[in-house]
Formats: sequence, C-alpha cells, structure tokens
Amino acid sequence: MGVVNVTPDSFSDGGQWFDRELAVKHGLDLVAQGADLVDVGGESTRPGAARVDEAEELRRVVPVVRELAAAGVLVSVDTMRASVAEQAVDAGAVLVNDVSGGQADPAMVPVVAAAGVPFVVMHWRGQSIDMNNRAVYADVLGEVLDELRTGLDRAVAGGIAPERVVLDPGLGFAKDADHDLALLAHLSRLEALGRPLLVAASRKRFLGRVLARDAHAAPPPARERDAATAAVTAIAAREGAWAVRVHEVRASADAVRVAHAIEAAAGGADAGAR
Repeated sequence: MGVVNVTPDSFSDGGQWFDRELAVKHGLDLVAQGADLVDVGGESTRPGAARVDEAEELRRVVPVVRELAAAGVLVSVDTMRASVAEQAVDAGAVLVNDVSGGQADPAMVPVVAAAGVPFVVMHWRGQSIDMNNRAVYADVLGEVLDELRTGLDRAVAGGIAPERVVLDPGLGFAKDADHDLALLAHLSRLEALGRPLLVAASRKRFLGRVLARDAHAAPPPARERDAATAAVTAIAAREGAWAVRVHEVRASADAVRVAHAIEAAAGGADAGAR
C-alpha cells in the first residue's frame, strides 16, 4: 500500500503532494514501483496535529481518488469522516482505511457497511492532538489485542461483514517506541484475531529512535528511515501480514519478494526432507 498524502503538514512528506496533479502523478509512480494499492489521505494524523475541516478534506481527497481510479489504480481512502469515505467510494475507492476504526465518526460503520467495501480498523485511543498522553499500558500486547477485538466486534455489529475487516495495530498512535517494537515482535499474536493485518511502520518515530546513535542523539529525519522501513516490511511479510503501508514503495516491494522467496525455499526444503 503506497501512501499519497494530499496535505501540507504530514510528518514525512508534508506539502510534497499537496497539488492535485502532483498527487495523481505520485500515485501512478507508486504503482509503477510496485504498489498494489494507493492510500489517499487529506488529513495529517501526526502527533499533535489539529483536524482539518470536512470541506477541505473533501476538496483535497475526492478529485485525486477519482483520477487515480479512472486510471485503473486500486485506491483506498484514509479518512476518519463518513462523508469523505462515502464520496471517495463513489469516486472509485475500493477500501476505507480509518485510523479511528469507526470511533471518530459514528456514521462511518453504517456508511462502509452500505458500500460493501473492506474496512481497516486500527487500534486508536483518541485524536492526534493528545494521543501521546494516552500511551500508557500495563500490557501493551494484551491491551491492543483486546481493543482491536472490540473494534472488530463494533464493525461487525454495525453491519460490516467480518471477512471485509482488516486490522491494524496502530504503530505510533498512542504508543512509544518500546510499545511499537513489542507489537512488531508479536505479530503472530495479533493474527490470532483471525483477520488480515495491515502494518504501517513507514518512517515512524520509533524507527528514528532505533536508528539514533544513542538515547540522547537526534533521530534521523523521516525521509532517511526508508531502509529501516523496508526491514520492517520484510519481517511483516515473513509473519504473514496482509499488507504494509509505506511511503517509498520500491524497497519494500523488493523486501516482500525476498521474504516470499525465502518462504518458498523453506517449503521446498521441508517437502524434500519428508
């Protein structure tokens, strides 16, 4: 899943694709680099970000979705608003990726259920403006599992078919670096929920912290974390994740190919041993 941020203020590439024509071109470039799905969003969810108003989000997102879909691209829409999801689906989006899992807008689940499209339910504890204050866990894996299960049940109770739900552990959302790493270390436990997993680690803060020389050093800027992102992609692929959401596609697409080749070789070796 390649990312197209039609925003002036996203943490990794704010403003770079804010122009509609540039955003569409970038989406097409991501497909050429190996993206299977292009995720279009018009609202930054970086820590501390304030919300954009509905009219502006619609203005940013819907034309880009329409043009990419018309070009044959499989498009998802990254939004917490039911109105944006509904109009994006009408414009050709085939999946709704809601970082709030339907909690930010009570109309979201009914809209997605009526549209009959897949829905990404992410682990979420509140809006970006104060989510860092919510990164408090006694048992991060157990609590994220329980809260994702609740999100899945909420979506299904609202009419979304269970087989259309994808789960996302919400790396970086109300989590610190240790929380993110613990979740990545136990992806198999998250898969026990029985739904496909989306892993969205691309360029996030925890990778910057891992790459910093020591605890007091400044982390590298977001755009210098793509190699680290590809490392997470390889791990996620080996663990059976349904998709990874990334800003730089080529390296992650290559990582998926390598992971699958190793998996195939392991299967062949096991068959030979038998």
